[in-house]
Amino acid sequence: MSEVVSYRLEGDIGVIGVDYPPVNALGQGVREGLVNCLRQGLEDDQAKALVVIGEGRTFPAGADIREFGKPPAGPALPDVISEYESSDKLVIAAIHGTALGGGLEVALGCDYRVALESAKVGLPEVKLGLLPGAGGTQRLPRLIGAKAALDMIVGGNPVKAKDAFKVGIVDEVVGGDLLEGALAYARKLVAENAPLRKIRDLDVKKEEADLFTNYEKSIARKQRGFKAPFHCIKAVQAAVELPFDEGMKRERELFAELLVSPESRAQRHVFFAEREVAKVPGLPKDTAKRDVKSAAIIGAGTMGGGIAMNFANAGIPVKILEVKEDALERGIAVIRKNYENTAKKGRITQEQVEQRMALIQPTLSYDDLSDVDLVIEAVFENMDVKKAVFTELDRVCKPGAILATNTSTLDVNRIASFTKRPEDVVGMHFFSPANVMKLLENVRGEKTSDEVVATVMDLSRRIGKVGVLVGVCHGFVGNRMLHKRQAEAVQLVNEGANPAQVDKVLFDLGFPMGPFAMSDLAGMDVGYRIREELRKEDPDNAPPRNWTDDLVEQGRLGQKTQAGVFDYKEGDRTPVPSSEVDALIAKFREENGIQSRDISDQEILERCMYIMVNEGAKILEEGIAARPLDVDVIWIYGYGFPVYRGGVLFWADSVGLKTIYDKVSQIHQETGSDTWKPAALLEKLAKEGKGFYS
Repeated sequence: MSEVVSYRLEGDIGVIGVDYPPVNALGQGVREGLVNCLRQGLEDDQAKALVVIGEGRTFPAGADIREFGKPPAGPALPDVISEYESSDKLVIAAIHGTALGGGLEVALGCDYRVALESAKVGLPEVKLGLLPGAGGTQRLPRLIGAKAALDMIVGGNPVKAKDAFKVGIVDEVVGGDLLEGALAYARKLVAENAPLRKIRDLDVKKEEADLFTNYEKSIARKQRGFKAPFHCIKAVQAAVELPFDEGMKRERELFAELLVSPESRAQRHVFFAEREVAKVPGLPKDTAKRDVKSAAIIGAGTMGGGIAMNFANAGIPVKILEVKEDALERGIAVIRKNYENTAKKGRITQEQVEQRMALIQPTLSYDDLSDVDLVIEAVFENMDVKKAVFTELDRVCKPGAILATNTSTLDVNRIASFTKRPEDVVGMHFFSPANVMKLLENVRGEKTSDEVVATVMDLSRRIGKVGVLVGVCHGFVGNRMLHKRQAEAVQLVNEGANPAQVDKVLFDLGFPMGPFAMSDLAGMDVGYRIREELRKEDPDNAPPRNWTDDLVEQGRLGQKTQAGVFDYKEGDRTPVPSSEVDALIAKFREENGIQSRDISDQEILERCMYIMVNEGAKILEEGIAARPLDVDVIWIYGYGFPVYRGGVLFWADSVGLKTIYDKVSQIHQETGSDTWKPAALLEKLAKEGKGFYS
């Protein structure tokens, strides 16, 4: 019998306990133990029923990620579940914590299910590019109906115990001690001579004739490019149309297809990468962290207000400072409006709105920031403005307070030099909208202390962000690569492409929008200010003026003015090609002696993407990012790079680094541009036949 699963008798009920910390994952030892202990319970004449329960903090939470990519070892989970389902004694699953994936599938192999009020259940495999492969797609529809099963399986989100009870996944919700509640429920079933209930024998409820066709249509846009959601639909359809054993066979076929698909490989890469980025290479695990019990934000604009909401959402009191009262009032009003809109959608209660607003304290005085543990400035991208802010923060903030800048491009080391405590200064680059976007690019300066680094990385998690640590350079990681791509997109238009064509190529790759639509959304003036600041601070490395500068100076700022690179109708975010912009581009070509030519979609893809790959390699060379996965996570969570392609560098490996290197070298020879000079790392890996991850 396995050491991680045990059997004991509690009166007249046999108890099978899983004890495999931290989450009782369904590794080989647990699977073997579940089978052995079930057989022991069936042979125990004193046991009138059996209860399966997780020791510690949770019921089995899912597959053992330590087994991912390894040859499977028996017994297979479907066989374990089948054996439980075939039991001639009542088996009751007692659920606490999270029963996810294989954990819920085990519970579905039992006759009945009891759950603590705090428990959650779900089948999240779709988020790894997979589907439930141990009968989840066949048993769940039989238990709760095809439509409800589709919602859970295709959505991949867990549901609370009370909601699981409403739809019929859970038979009893208990408070207090789970084991006591499960034992009492088991004895009640025995006393009532309750029947064995095998889900496989239930009929499937199909609520509408065109359910599966309509469901595919309903997710087509949101799930564009993903393979797993549509395979999940096919599997549930099999549960409706086929006998159980044939449905199980179909589930395994579909699972096997997904397992070897590039989409699933990419999604699993992202899954592990997201967890790995929190571990900073070279930073000892026992590094002390400062206690952040209160925060302050400088600036109540769109960015500052969004940042403040992250802290209020996490229950951390936050002050928000503006220099003018009307700006402060506007900022607070926008925050309230955002919360009210969220409440209208049912995501939070009105009580939560008021609780969060109560945590946000407006102020017009820097002196009110004397007691906070962390300050984040979110003012204009202007070094003189940053200097004024940090000089004042250095004056008023208590010793040990962390002073952070939300700059997206500027030199964090220089900003730190405006204080007498550069060891306490760090970059915390939020992405807009700051209350929605998951990425937080934490920037370590030359003198930033380990303690501060450890604190902001931990704080990222506390406020619901994916924190990635990067070094100092213009644009850090994300924007440095983005600016190269944006400049190349402009150059492609200069040479003969049109903005809509460029956007379509990147959209077809999987981005939520192309580079020009993205500029319009962010505001054309944002990039303009960055370019102008660079032209002032570092003219030798600043981009030359182009037609996008003219757009801004003519008041075409993007969606907010209903005119940018594209035109927009009021209340409609759909970009419409502009004849006015076409004329401006033609004029720019004429003035600069550029002969327009036809440009293929393939050339657009190569030039926009390969330049980012090359820049990513330079970033790794320079140590700005520690690992390829840091770059990939930044681009997925900060810029909408498609998850099913795994990130820019993971995607590059799928293309082949030699292919990319050869093209980069060719363009460099043709243009003589330093921008296209192949990165030494790219050259090395290409010549060795390696990738960033192999």
